[in-house]
Amino acid sequence: MNQPTEPTIAIDVYRTRRERVLAALRAAGGGVAIVPTAPEALRNRDTDYPYRHDSYFYYLTGFTEPEALLVLDASAAPGAPASVLFCREKSVERETWEGFRFGPDGAREAFGLDAAFPIGELDTQLPRIIADKPALHYAFGTSAHLDEQVRGWLDAVRAQSRSGTVAPTAARDLLPLLDDMRLVKDDHELAIMRRAGQISAAAHRRAMAVCRPGIREYELEAELLYTFRKFGAQAPAYTSIVAAGANACVLHYPAGHAIAHDGDLILIDAACELDGYASDITRTFPASGRFTPAQRELYDIVLAAQQAAVDATHAGASFDDPHQAALRVLSQGLLDTGIVPRAKFASVDDVIAERAYAPFYMHRTGHWLGMDVHDCGDYRERGAARDETGALPWRTLRASMTLTIEPGLYVRPAEGVPERYWNIGIRIEDDAIVTPSGCELITRDVPVAADEIEALMQQARAADQAFPQQRT
Repeated sequence: MNQPTEPTIAIDVYRTRRERVLAALRAAGGGVAIVPTAPEALRNRDTDYPYRHDSYFYYLTGFTEPEALLVLDASAAPGAPASVLFCREKSVERETWEGFRFGPDGAREAFGLDAAFPIGELDTQLPRIIADKPALHYAFGTSAHLDEQVRGWLDAVRAQSRSGTVAPTAARDLLPLLDDMRLVKDDHELAIMRRAGQISAAAHRRAMAVCRPGIREYELEAELLYTFRKFGAQAPAYTSIVAAGANACVLHYPAGHAIAHDGDLILIDAACELDGYASDITRTFPASGRFTPAQRELYDIVLAAQQAAVDATHAGASFDDPHQAALRVLSQGLLDTGIVPRAKFASVDDVIAERAYAPFYMHRTGHWLGMDVHDCGDYRERGAARDETGALPWRTLRASMTLTIEPGLYVRPAEGVPERYWNIGIRIEDDAIVTPSGCELITRDVPVAADEIEALMQQARAADQAFPQQRT
């Protein structure tokens, strides 16, 4: 029989996280929290998509099998189990077909839980656990099937009312608490994210090195996927974007069949997931190995915008500060190139006030990063006083938060836009760990300056010519 996968983070870390949740729930009056993992998803007929656990569930357990659910009882009596896992039973037959299962006893011991039961006992055990508890902490609306089960458990408790048993009288969303915990990464998480960044950077270097006019987008995607797996990543963190030429102006363009022609830029937004944590890198480079003057002009504007955003990223800054810093540089560049006409907009402030940049830069400069590539957590301060427009203040960055920094410019053919810039799409993205005085970029093992990109591509071509049989 195959062996179980060893957890990549010490079990004590998951236990400590559960204890933090239990302490917070006790401080809020107690109750029972329910955290399910993700369901399996059918691809077609009897074939499933590759299974990926739910991030909240994994954050609290480290357990990666499907058909599992965690219960945290913050009102448990002294000596009663506070952390309870429900999971699949051991089965020689199913393990022959599908691989190792921990089973309840094995999972309880391996993952440091107080108790564990077969998943088939949910309808028996949950009414017993939630009976006479003050609150139910559960994210209603995320799973229609589980919502129905939860209502059934509540009804089962209410049916015992004549015997004096009481169902929870309050329902509270658990996710804001977990979001706040996940926003600030611990050292174990940061170590995994740094390694994920290194693997993803290696994949981008490989794509740059093999790129030639005539290559197809899917061939570059294959180089990325090969590198992710070669260095131990389990999967892409998201669908890879590999866009040649005008396709780079489509923000979420999936890798297709298009041929990269001489004179095209290639935009690759692709990265791996390692041990449950995502990375996220975008690089833009010339298929020929040399930027044209117009491409280089816009590329350097985007790179300067990214540097301005990097400089604005530090503990104590707001989440919006890097975006505003990048926006000013991009807006100035749009004026300087004539893409936004000076005849209509006299200054950067005018460009920003009128959102004249929006046809060419329509997204924000970053997002949270962690277990999910677009990670959880509010971007504004929940519960704070609203300003005169009714908006909440932007969230303040704290040390060990992780986010992306990814400005771009996308110039589609349009009246009044200089033709030399048409169909140029550029985005530059790196992953950053917030520090007290700045930020640590963990994806810079792949070049970002135009000269460095050209040098890497030229060196690869020189090596190819000298030793063509050694290209892999």
